[in-house]
Amino acid sequence: MTDASVLTGVPQTMLWTLHNRATEALRPDGWLQDAEAARIYQSIPYDYDRDFGRPDGSHATRSAMFDEALRPWLTAHPGGTVVELGCGLETQFQRCDDGQVRWLGVDVPEAIAVRERYLPASERYRHLGVSALDPAWLDTVDQSRGVFITAQGLFMYFEEADVRRLVTLIAECLSEAQLMFDVIPKWYSRKTVQGLWRTPHYKVPPMPWGLDRHEIAPLLRSWSPRITRVSEEPYRRFRTFPALLGPTISKLPWLGRHVPSVVRVEMAQL
Repeated sequence: MTDASVLTGVPQTMLWTLHNRATEALRPDGWLQDAEAARIYQSIPYDYDRDFGRPDGSHATRSAMFDEALRPWLTAHPGGTVVELGCGLETQFQRCDDGQVRWLGVDVPEAIAVRERYLPASERYRHLGVSALDPAWLDTVDQSRGVFITAQGLFMYFEEADVRRLVTLIAECLSEAQLMFDVIPKWYSRKTVQGLWRTPHYKVPPMPWGLDRHEIAPLLRSWSPRITRVSEEPYRRFRTFPALLGPTISKLPWLGRHVPSVVRVEMAQL
């Protein structure tokens, strides 16, 4: 099994997101209940603060927003399938499991190797060690009771052409599906491409795909006529300054376009 401490590049970001989620879960006033994230976090001998700095709550609030969208869908689609693209060490299955859902976690082989060390596969949670861009995962999806696809902290690491190919392929291959992912604004994308150091010891991987909020729905709708609805919502809360100003800024007419957001896409056959 792969040791988490040897991860580099995009797979290493699974430790960054774990840092933010688990530290939030460990707070007495935390807004994310995630005992499994806390367990894994405390089990990995890694200097999180050195590499990632002070936790800001961003990934915790993102996960909470994904949970809030998924739980009603699970109620409406008992026994449905959730596909978690770029699953890393995310513990959404453990937080939302209703005893019926079928779950597929997709990530590159080195990430799956780390995941299985702390979160073994089970009868209703399968792992597949391929890139989200590899269409092979689509062949394993049971569509009979509905499909909900999540991609937390993933699409920004792809080029726009790759995201478009993947989204349109999902729309073409699945009779009905919902897709949820997060988007970073263009200014932040540019910073990462130019070289963004989170701390003196950790350089954020380039995130070439960024969109401002007003661009999201028109662009996605132009990709496929099978995309029937697009909605987006800015992140609800942060812990650190100046990020904690984000929810207020998101309400301003022009500045509000330039904050990160969570996007939900509904697809249907014509």
